[in-house]
Amino acid sequence: IDELPYQVNKRTLLEKVGELVNEKKIDGISDLRDESDKSGMRVVIELKRNEVPEVVLNCLYKQTQLQDTFGMNMVALVDGQPRLLNLKQMLDCFLSHRREVITRRTVFELRKARERAHIQEGLAVALDNVDEIIALIKASPTPADARRGLMGRLWLSTTVGEMLQRATLDATRPEGLGLEYGLSKNGYLLSEAQAQAILELRLQRLTGLEREKIVADYGELLARIADLMDILARPERISEIIVEELTGIRAQFGDKRRSEIVLNTQDLGIEDFITPQDMVVTLSHTGYIKSQPLTDYRSQRRGGRGKQAASVKEDDFVDHLFIANTHDFILCFSNRGRVYWLKVYEVPQGARTGRGKPIVNMFPLEEGEKINAILPIKEFTEDRFIFMCTSQGTVKKTPLSDFSNPRKAGIIAVALDDDDFLIGAEITGGTHDIVLVSDAGKAVWFDEEDVRPMGRTARGVRGMRLGEGQQVLSLLVAENHQETVLVATENGFGKRTVLADFRHSGRGTQGVIAIAASERNGKVVAARLVHDDDEIMLITTGGVLIRTRVSEIRELGRATQGVTLIALDAGEKLAGLEKVVETEDDQEAGQEASDEDPTAQDPT
Repeated sequence: IDELPYQVNKRTLLEKVGELVNEKKIDGISDLRDESDKSGMRVVIELKRNEVPEVVLNCLYKQTQLQDTFGMNMVALVDGQPRLLNLKQMLDCFLSHRREVITRRTVFELRKARERAHIQEGLAVALDNVDEIIALIKASPTPADARRGLMGRLWLSTTVGEMLQRATLDATRPEGLGLEYGLSKNGYLLSEAQAQAILELRLQRLTGLEREKIVADYGELLARIADLMDILARPERISEIIVEELTGIRAQFGDKRRSEIVLNTQDLGIEDFITPQDMVVTLSHTGYIKSQPLTDYRSQRRGGRGKQAASVKEDDFVDHLFIANTHDFILCFSNRGRVYWLKVYEVPQGARTGRGKPIVNMFPLEEGEKINAILPIKEFTEDRFIFMCTSQGTVKKTPLSDFSNPRKAGIIAVALDDDDFLIGAEITGGTHDIVLVSDAGKAVWFDEEDVRPMGRTARGVRGMRLGEGQQVLSLLVAENHQETVLVATENGFGKRTVLADFRHSGRGTQGVIAIAASERNGKVVAARLVHDDDEIMLITTGGVLIRTRVSEIRELGRATQGVTLIALDAGEKLAGLEKVVETEDDQEAGQEASDEDPTAQDPT
């Protein structure tokens, strides 16, 4: 800090910073030094390793006088009355005040110049008649008689006559001077002030050089009087003087500003004190969310065991995991069609073995409302979209930029009918493949371009035509035609089918068969895009969770009835299917192999 605002006391500032560091209210400062000397003021603040300077600086701005905010009372007396002025009115009043000051100053200077010129005028008359005046003074018995003698006759003066002819006669006359005094056709009549000045004239002023000086001074006063009268006669001259004087002030005092004046400032928010950091965010199937620093996950060799991101209950598992910066947003969509904003730094941090916090407690949800889609967002760009689908087959695509203004109470993302609800939301780039799967085993595959972008409050368009009592279960956004769709039914059966095997049926149709509907299979309960190396979790109505590898499920044609995914007890149904995004136990074998062979490592 090389310079500080003039209103800040350096010693007080240093004491305050030291106090905040000692009280642990500001972290990250390792040393504080005052290096001020005769060359200027300098304060050095050293930070600890890996600290972010902007965050520490924001803390200093917020809690010390390093940055100060003050209000300006724009009230001024205008014509004797207090008025609240805007900036333009304030400038108008200032210029009007400067005009009045310059006018009154000019009038004062003109009066003084006339009084001085009047005296110099009398001395010039005396110099033209010096012999007669000396004789008159010598013949007078007293100074009063001499003064009366000087005032009692007319004097001839070619010097004064010529100068007064060039200047206006009345322009040089002082205020209150009688009209009989001064120059007339017959000569010059001295006033009492002039006569007194002549009597007080020192003899040395009668030398040739002094006589020329008196006449030159008189001429300069006449020119000064003419200039002052021109100022009073022409308003543009006053404007020029205002500009000249303000320019002179700027030249004299316009040094570099030490304190920065910032327009349209905003108070520092909590985000300004959060260090930008990559976090691992996890959301469990039962709705527990938490975050952990990415640095908690060590870099490992191929085949390493890794670290488990979250410890969950036996009847729970992690089905959402992503990496995001602390300053990124998380868009949370509810089944009621509303969207809520959450900053990554607002997600509660927990230990590796902690469960986190129920996500439903972080928003003002209504009764029966639940979060069923979360999307990490770094930037609200125009070229990306939020694609949504409801249980009644309505789809909608809204530009991501429409969600760039967070509101604590949430906003409507899609307008829903009373018997409808939002089943999913995904981020798209405008050219993806969209697949909708219904509980009747039908699938609709269409291009994202078939749905035009629309505003937040729009109801959307038909994405899939449904039969009576049917509903859409899954919204799938595919990158290419070679991705695999896994479909599961309530009786524990399912199959994998390559998306290319589905017919491109188009938006708004009933679609094609994704899995044969039969009494054996029952209704479809879930559909997911999967890869061979994925793991899935099968959830039954009895609370049983079965984890299995996708590679163990055969790929079959779309019209087949599928294979057994899970053996159900009597009266039990398959309730759902979710991808498991993180696991620890399945990597133990690889870690053991790595431990046995310490030379085994990634060849890359």
